Amino acid sequence: MTEFLQSLIRGLGSGSIYALLALGFVIIYKSTRVISFAQPAFMLAGAVLVSYLAADIGFFAAVPVAAVLIAVLALGVERTVLRPMIGKPVFVVAIITIGVDVVVRVVTNAFIGLDVRQVGDPWGLSTVTLLGVEVQQRYLVMFGTTVAVVAVLFAFFRFSRVGLAMRAVAYDQEVALAQGISVGSVFALSWAIAGGLAALAGVFVATGAGVDQQLWVIALKALPAIILGGLDSLGGAVVGGLAVGVVESLVGTYQGDVAPWLGPNFALVAPYVLMLVVLLVRPYGLFGSKEVERL
Repeated sequence: MTEFLQSLIRGLGSGSIYALLALGFVIIYKSTRVISFAQPAFMLAGAVLVSYLAADIGFFAAVPVAAVLIAVLALGVERTVLRPMIGKPVFVVAIITIGVDVVVRVVTNAFIGLDVRQVGDPWGLSTVTLLGVEVQQRYLVMFGTTVAVVAVLFAFFRFSRVGLAMRAVAYDQEVALAQGISVGSVFALSWAIAGGLAALAGVFVATGAGVDQQLWVIALKALPAIILGGLDSLGGAVVGGLAVGVVESLVGTYQGDVAPWLGPNFALVAPYVLMLVVLLVRPYGLFGSKEVERL
Protein backbone atom coordinates (compact mmCIF):
# COMPACT_ATOMS: atom_id res chain seq x y z
CA MET A 1 0.00 0.00 0.00
CA THR A 2 2.86 2.37 0.79
CA GLU A 3 4.40 1.79 -2.64
CA PHE A 4 1.02 2.34 -4.29
CA LEU A 5 0.44 5.66 -2.49
CA GLN A 6 3.94 6.86 -3.34
CA SER A 7 3.38 5.99 -6.98
CA LEU A 8 -0.05 7.64 -6.98
CA ILE A 9 1.26 10.90 -5.50
CA ARG A 10 4.18 10.88 -7.90
CA GLY A 11 1.73 10.38 -10.76
CA LEU A 12 -0.49 13.24 -9.60
CA GLY A 13 2.57 15.49 -9.45
CA SER A 14 3.71 14.59 -12.95
CA GLY A 15 0.12 14.68 -14.16
CA SER A 16 -0.14 18.26 -12.92
CA ILE A 17 2.55 19.24 -15.42
CA TYR A 18 0.68 17.52 -18.24
CA ALA A 19 -2.58 19.14 -17.12
CA LEU A 20 -1.10 22.67 -17.26
CA LEU A 21 0.28 22.03 -20.73
CA ALA A 22 -2.96 20.42 -21.89
CA LEU A 23 -4.93 23.43 -20.66
CA GLY A 24 -2.80 25.67 -22.84
CA PHE A 25 -3.38 23.46 -25.88
CA VAL A 26 -7.14 23.40 -25.27
CA ILE A 27 -7.50 27.14 -24.59
CA ILE A 28 -5.83 27.96 -27.91
CA TYR A 29 -7.79 25.29 -29.76
CA LYS A 30 -11.15 26.41 -28.37
CA SER A 31 -10.49 30.00 -29.45
CA THR A 32 -8.76 29.51 -32.80
CA ARG A 33 -9.46 25.87 -33.80
CA VAL A 34 -5.71 25.44 -34.20
CA ILE A 35 -3.48 23.08 -32.22
CA SER A 36 -0.41 25.03 -31.18
CA PHE A 37 2.78 23.00 -31.30
CA ALA A 38 4.73 25.91 -29.82
CA GLN A 39 3.90 24.94 -26.23
CA PRO A 40 7.08 22.85 -25.71
CA ALA A 41 9.23 25.85 -26.62
CA PHE A 42 7.36 28.17 -24.26
CA MET A 43 7.74 25.58 -21.50
CA LEU A 44 11.50 25.37 -22.05
CA ALA A 45 11.87 29.15 -22.28
CA GLY A 46 9.96 29.64 -19.02
CA ALA A 47 12.18 27.22 -17.12
CA VAL A 48 15.37 28.80 -18.50
CA LEU A 49 14.12 32.29 -17.65
CA VAL A 50 13.46 31.27 -14.06
CA SER A 51 16.95 29.75 -13.83
CA TYR A 52 18.40 33.18 -14.59
CA LEU A 53 15.95 35.34 -12.64
CA ALA A 54 16.01 33.23 -9.47
CA ALA A 55 19.66 34.13 -8.87
CA ASP A 56 18.73 37.83 -8.63
CA ILE A 57 15.19 38.07 -7.28
CA GLY A 58 14.60 34.64 -5.72
CA PHE A 59 12.66 31.62 -6.92
CA PHE A 60 9.20 32.66 -5.73
CA ALA A 61 9.45 36.06 -7.41
CA ALA A 62 11.06 34.64 -10.53
CA VAL A 63 8.23 32.20 -11.30
CA PRO A 64 5.40 34.74 -11.78
CA VAL A 65 7.72 37.18 -13.56
CA ALA A 66 8.81 34.46 -15.98
CA ALA A 67 5.20 33.37 -16.53
CA VAL A 68 4.21 36.94 -17.43
CA LEU A 69 7.20 37.39 -19.74
CA ILE A 70 6.52 34.12 -21.57
CA ALA A 71 2.85 35.13 -21.83
CA VAL A 72 3.98 38.36 -23.49
CA LEU A 73 6.24 36.36 -25.81
CA ALA A 74 3.35 34.09 -26.78
CA LEU A 75 1.11 37.10 -27.36
CA GLY A 76 3.79 38.64 -29.56
CA VAL A 77 4.05 35.44 -31.59
CA GLU A 78 0.31 35.44 -32.13
CA ARG A 79 0.27 39.09 -33.19
CA THR A 80 3.26 39.01 -35.53
CA VAL A 81 3.38 35.47 -36.91
CA LEU A 82 -0.10 33.99 -36.67
CA ARG A 83 -2.39 37.00 -37.04
CA PRO A 84 -1.55 37.41 -40.76
CA MET A 85 -2.52 33.76 -41.25
CA ILE A 86 -6.17 34.23 -40.29
CA GLY A 87 -8.32 32.62 -42.95
CA LYS A 88 -5.62 30.19 -44.03
CA PRO A 89 -6.13 26.42 -43.72
CA VAL A 90 -5.80 25.14 -40.17
CA PHE A 91 -3.13 22.67 -41.26
CA VAL A 92 -0.94 25.51 -42.55
CA VAL A 93 -1.23 27.44 -39.31
CA ALA A 94 -0.39 24.32 -37.27
CA ILE A 95 2.76 23.83 -39.36
CA ILE A 96 3.74 27.43 -38.68
CA THR A 97 3.45 26.82 -34.93
CA ILE A 98 5.95 23.97 -35.36
CA GLY A 99 8.29 26.48 -36.96
CA VAL A 100 7.77 28.86 -34.05
CA ASP A 101 8.57 26.03 -31.66
CA VAL A 102 11.84 25.24 -33.42
CA VAL A 103 12.95 28.88 -33.54
CA VAL A 104 12.17 29.58 -29.88
CA ARG A 105 13.89 26.36 -28.75
CA VAL A 106 17.03 27.07 -30.80
CA VAL A 107 17.32 30.54 -29.29
CA THR A 108 16.61 29.24 -25.80
CA ASN A 109 19.16 26.44 -26.11
CA ALA A 110 21.87 29.07 -26.61
CA PHE A 111 21.16 30.26 -23.05
CA ILE A 112 21.27 26.74 -21.63
CA GLY A 113 24.58 25.61 -23.02
CA LEU A 114 25.88 22.12 -22.35
CA ASP A 115 25.38 22.13 -18.59
CA VAL A 116 22.21 21.52 -16.60
CA ARG A 117 20.84 24.74 -15.15
CA GLN A 118 19.06 24.80 -11.78
CA VAL A 119 15.91 26.84 -11.21
CA GLY A 120 16.68 27.44 -7.54
CA ASP A 121 13.58 25.78 -6.11
CA PRO A 122 13.76 25.48 -2.30
CA TRP A 123 12.59 21.86 -2.01
CA GLY A 124 14.70 20.01 -4.59
CA LEU A 125 14.37 16.27 -3.92
CA SER A 126 13.50 16.70 -0.23
CA THR A 127 10.83 14.39 1.16
CA VAL A 128 8.02 14.79 3.66
CA THR A 129 5.79 12.27 5.40
CA LEU A 130 2.13 12.39 4.37
CA LEU A 131 -0.38 9.89 5.75
CA GLY A 132 2.52 7.74 6.84
CA VAL A 133 4.03 7.75 3.35
CA GLU A 134 7.29 9.44 2.46
CA VAL A 135 6.89 11.52 -0.71
CA GLN A 136 8.89 14.22 -2.43
CA GLN A 137 7.78 17.74 -1.59
CA ARG A 138 7.91 18.85 -5.21
CA TYR A 139 5.05 16.53 -6.18
CA LEU A 140 2.83 18.01 -3.48
CA VAL A 141 3.75 21.54 -4.61
CA MET A 142 3.02 20.66 -8.24
CA PHE A 143 -0.39 19.23 -7.45
CA GLY A 144 -1.38 21.96 -5.00
CA THR A 145 -0.32 24.76 -7.33
CA THR A 146 -2.11 23.19 -10.27
CA VAL A 147 -5.33 22.86 -8.27
CA ALA A 148 -5.12 26.56 -7.37
CA VAL A 149 -4.35 27.63 -10.95
CA VAL A 150 -7.18 25.52 -12.36
CA ALA A 151 -9.63 26.97 -9.81
CA VAL A 152 -8.63 30.52 -10.77
CA LEU A 153 -8.93 29.74 -14.48
CA PHE A 154 -12.37 28.18 -14.14
CA ALA A 155 -13.56 31.15 -12.07
CA PHE A 156 -12.12 33.51 -14.69
CA PHE A 157 -13.95 31.81 -17.54
CA ARG A 158 -17.22 31.60 -15.64
CA PHE A 159 -17.51 34.94 -13.84
CA SER A 160 -15.36 37.56 -15.58
CA ARG A 161 -16.48 39.56 -18.61
CA VAL A 162 -13.31 38.71 -20.49
CA GLY A 163 -13.66 35.03 -19.65
CA LEU A 164 -17.26 35.01 -20.84
CA ALA A 165 -16.16 36.72 -24.05
CA MET A 166 -13.59 33.98 -24.60
CA ARG A 167 -16.25 31.33 -24.08
CA ALA A 168 -18.52 33.11 -26.58
CA VAL A 169 -15.77 33.16 -29.19
CA ALA A 170 -15.08 29.48 -28.55
CA TYR A 171 -18.77 28.73 -29.09
CA ASP A 172 -19.29 30.78 -32.28
CA GLN A 173 -16.82 33.35 -33.58
CA GLU A 174 -19.25 35.01 -36.00
CA VAL A 175 -21.97 35.48 -33.41
CA ALA A 176 -19.44 36.79 -30.88
CA LEU A 177 -18.16 39.29 -33.45
CA ALA A 178 -21.72 40.43 -34.16
CA GLN A 179 -22.15 41.09 -30.43
CA GLY A 180 -19.17 43.44 -30.40
CA ILE A 181 -16.57 41.05 -29.00
CA SER A 182 -13.06 41.56 -30.33
CA VAL A 183 -12.25 38.09 -31.64
CA GLY A 184 -8.67 39.11 -32.41
CA SER A 185 -8.11 40.16 -28.80
CA VAL A 186 -9.48 36.84 -27.60
CA PHE A 187 -7.05 35.00 -29.88
CA ALA A 188 -4.15 36.99 -28.45
CA LEU A 189 -5.27 36.48 -24.85
CA SER A 190 -5.66 32.73 -25.36
CA TRP A 191 -2.06 32.53 -26.57
CA ALA A 192 -0.86 34.62 -23.63
CA ILE A 193 -2.63 32.40 -21.09
CA ALA A 194 -1.30 29.26 -22.75
CA GLY A 195 2.22 30.70 -22.70
CA GLY A 196 2.03 31.49 -19.00
CA LEU A 197 0.74 27.98 -18.21
CA ALA A 198 3.54 26.43 -20.27
CA ALA A 199 6.15 28.47 -18.39
CA LEU A 200 4.77 27.28 -15.05
CA ALA A 201 4.80 23.68 -16.28
CA GLY A 202 8.41 24.09 -17.36
CA VAL A 203 9.40 25.25 -13.89
CA PHE A 204 7.75 22.19 -12.37
CA VAL A 205 9.59 19.88 -14.76
CA ALA A 206 12.90 21.49 -13.81
CA THR A 207 12.41 21.35 -10.03
CA GLY A 208 14.77 18.83 -8.54
CA ALA A 209 16.18 17.89 -11.93
CA GLY A 210 17.30 21.12 -13.60
CA VAL A 211 16.96 22.45 -17.13
CA ASP A 212 18.67 20.91 -20.14
CA GLN A 213 18.10 21.11 -23.87
CA GLN A 214 15.87 18.00 -23.88
CA LEU A 215 13.36 19.26 -21.32
CA TRP A 216 10.86 20.18 -24.04
CA VAL A 217 10.25 16.49 -24.83
CA ILE A 218 8.12 16.24 -21.66
CA ALA A 219 5.51 18.46 -23.32
CA LEU A 220 4.76 15.75 -25.89
CA LYS A 221 3.00 13.78 -23.16
CA ALA A 222 0.37 16.51 -23.02
CA LEU A 223 -0.87 15.38 -26.43
CA PRO A 224 -2.34 12.10 -25.12
CA ALA A 225 -3.86 14.14 -22.30
CA ILE A 226 -5.78 16.51 -24.58
CA ILE A 227 -6.91 13.68 -26.87
CA LEU A 228 -7.93 11.61 -23.86
CA GLY A 229 -9.93 14.41 -22.24
CA GLY A 230 -11.27 15.95 -25.44
CA LEU A 231 -9.76 18.71 -27.56
CA ASP A 232 -12.40 21.26 -26.61
CA SER A 233 -12.81 20.48 -22.91
CA LEU A 234 -10.91 22.37 -20.21
CA GLY A 235 -12.06 19.93 -17.55
CA GLY A 236 -11.08 17.08 -19.84
CA ALA A 237 -7.57 18.56 -20.16
CA VAL A 238 -7.15 18.48 -16.38
CA VAL A 239 -8.57 14.97 -16.00
CA GLY A 240 -6.58 13.74 -18.98
CA GLY A 241 -3.33 15.21 -17.70
CA LEU A 242 -3.73 13.71 -14.24
CA ALA A 243 -4.79 10.35 -15.72
CA VAL A 244 -1.73 10.23 -17.96
CA GLY A 245 0.56 11.02 -15.03
CA VAL A 246 -1.00 8.41 -12.75
CA VAL A 247 -1.02 5.68 -15.42
CA GLU A 248 2.59 6.39 -16.33
CA SER A 249 3.66 6.23 -12.68
CA LEU A 250 1.71 3.08 -11.81
CA VAL A 251 2.91 1.27 -14.91
CA GLY A 252 6.48 2.24 -14.13
CA THR A 253 6.08 0.88 -10.59
CA TYR A 254 4.30 -2.42 -11.24
CA GLN A 255 4.83 -3.37 -14.88
CA GLY A 256 8.21 -4.94 -14.20
CA ASP A 257 6.57 -7.45 -11.84
CA VAL A 258 3.25 -7.96 -13.62
CA ALA A 259 4.31 -7.93 -17.28
CA PRO A 260 8.11 -7.83 -17.61
CA TRP A 261 7.83 -9.08 -21.19
CA LEU A 262 6.64 -5.59 -22.21
CA GLY A 263 10.15 -4.25 -21.68
CA PRO A 264 11.72 -1.90 -19.12
CA ASN A 265 10.53 1.33 -20.79
CA PHE A 266 6.88 0.50 -21.41
CA ALA A 267 5.83 3.24 -18.97
CA LEU A 268 6.95 5.79 -21.57
CA VAL A 269 4.38 4.57 -24.09
CA ALA A 270 1.63 3.69 -21.58
CA PRO A 271 -0.06 7.12 -21.96
CA TYR A 272 -0.35 6.59 -25.70
CA VAL A 273 -1.79 3.11 -25.20
CA LEU A 274 -4.35 4.60 -22.79
CA MET A 275 -5.19 7.25 -25.39
CA LEU A 276 -5.77 4.63 -28.09
CA VAL A 277 -7.99 2.55 -25.81
CA VAL A 278 -10.16 5.55 -24.94
CA LEU A 279 -10.41 6.64 -28.57
CA LEU A 280 -11.69 3.20 -29.53
CA VAL A 281 -14.59 3.71 -27.12
CA ARG A 282 -15.05 7.49 -27.34
CA PRO A 283 -13.54 8.94 -30.54
CA TYR A 284 -14.01 12.51 -29.28
CA GLY A 285 -12.37 11.89 -25.91
CA LEU A 286 -13.91 11.45 -22.49
CA PHE A 287 -15.36 14.98 -22.32
CA GLY A 288 -15.04 16.21 -25.92
CA SER A 289 -18.03 17.47 -27.88
CA LYS A 290 -19.28 15.28 -30.68
CA GLU A 291 -19.26 17.16 -33.96
CA VAL A 292 -22.17 16.77 -36.31
CA GLU A 293 -21.69 17.90 -39.90
CA ARG A 294 -24.63 18.44 -42.23
CA LEU A 295 -24.15 17.40 -45.84
